[in-house]
Amino acid sequence: MIIPPGPLKVLVAVKPVDFRKGMVGLASLVQSELMRDPFSGIMFVFRCKRADRIKLLLWDGTGLVLVTKRLETGTFRWPRFGDGVMSLTPAQAGALIEGLDWSRVHAPRIARPVMAQ
Repeated sequence: MIIPPGPLKVLVAVKPVDFRKGMVGLASLVQSELMRDPFSGIMFVFRCKRADRIKLLLWDGTGLVLVTKRLETGTFRWPRFGDGVMSLTPAQAGALIEGLDWSRVHAPRIARPVMAQ
């Protein structure tokens, strides 16, 4: 998968989606229900009801990329059901995609420097 340059922003759709949807259906869902731009370079993560499969949707600058992953055993750890989206750091998204407990991954908060030294 080609990742756009710069920091990657990852948004997780908290509510399960119909996994019969392809990239056009998921892009439409991003626009109509999540009120976001699917062509912004943000990676959107979706899950099915059973939580054993995820889909990743990303605009890489030349086209939409759709990746599907199914865990052979277990389920993906997911935030509680609700509407809307949840933001993850790239490290947390990597853990989620690997099937790990992403909630245990914390990015250190570093204060922005006031002046270069």
